[in-house]
Amino acid sequence: MTEPRLIRVPVETELDRLREMLLEMAGRAEELVGMAMRGLGERDRRMTKLVRKADDRIDEIEVEMDERVLELLALQHPMAGDLRLVFVALKASNDIERIGDHAVNIAKASRRLAKHPPLPDITETWEMGGQVRKMLGTALDALVNRDVEKARGVIAEDRRVDDLRRSAIRTVVSHMLEQPRYIGPGLEMILVVQNLERIGDLATNIAEDVVFLVEGRSIKHMESPW
Repeated sequence: MTEPRLIRVPVETELDRLREMLLEMAGRAEELVGMAMRGLGERDRRMTKLVRKADDRIDEIEVEMDERVLELLALQHPMAGDLRLVFVALKASNDIERIGDHAVNIAKASRRLAKHPPLPDITETWEMGGQVRKMLGTALDALVNRDVEKARGVIAEDRRVDDLRRSAIRTVVSHMLEQPRYIGPGLEMILVVQNLERIGDLATNIAEDVVFLVEGRSIKHMESPW
């Protein structure tokens, strides 16, 4: 009895599937950050469960992508630009999965915040939320379309996120010093701000990988908006 022959799917078809999976992961990650920020603003404790459930799908896609990449490398042996795309797609999926985890952290902190007296409005937090969502969407669009200009724009915007983080933390600390009842919620808000900054960092990582994909050189630790 002869063994069934393994049918190879064309490499371009597999690469298209990787792009589709990245887009789905990115869309869900953007949605997760938005859900987490809504939960923070509305003091909705139920949002934590919803964010966790949505994050499970991102984890599933990452696992499926890992399997597809291994199969692609074993069967297709992609070369040059295709190999770089596979490498970048794998790194990007890991970064997006971590973004989902940070959104879950924000949702958890929001749930704990809802048990405390509300802090005075920290406007920088909401600006950070909008900024990192925009960066994430632009970085993934740049990846799919191999758009170096958009990728470099994301890298430059990371400075704004860092500035907002510092400003937000200074504001929170000032409230904590003035009103001891704000110490508990202030610590939770600082945690939210730190997770938002990490999301911005991960979006920047993806943008840097776009430059590597298109130009074949790494710019990590080389280019800085400062």
